Amino acid sequence: ISSLQVYIIQVSVGNHQWTVKHRYSDFHDLHEKLVSEKKIDKNLLPPKKIIGKNSKSLVEKRQKELEVYLQTLLIKFPVTAPKILSHFLHFHLYVS
Repeated sequence: ISSLQVYIIQVSVGNHQWTVKHRYSDFHDLHEKLVSEKKIDKNLLPPKKIIGKNSKSLVEKRQKELEVYLQTLLIKFPVTAPKILSHFLHFHLYVS
């Protein structure tokens, strides 16, 4: 049984900061929907890695890459984030 890796990502919007926790597969699902619905560059999401995927250095590297991915999405949608992205980032819990 392989352990599941959950990435804890810090989100900052304006004066609000919070963390979200997602598995890589959640990012992949989000990305697939954004690529098809919002024409996001399909190469924006860091690639899925198989070998050594749970090594500490790889997990830390991927976490940084996923943070950059989310920051890039927030820059791409500066006024109104797509509903799926807002839900993924839990905006409904933190931003009024």
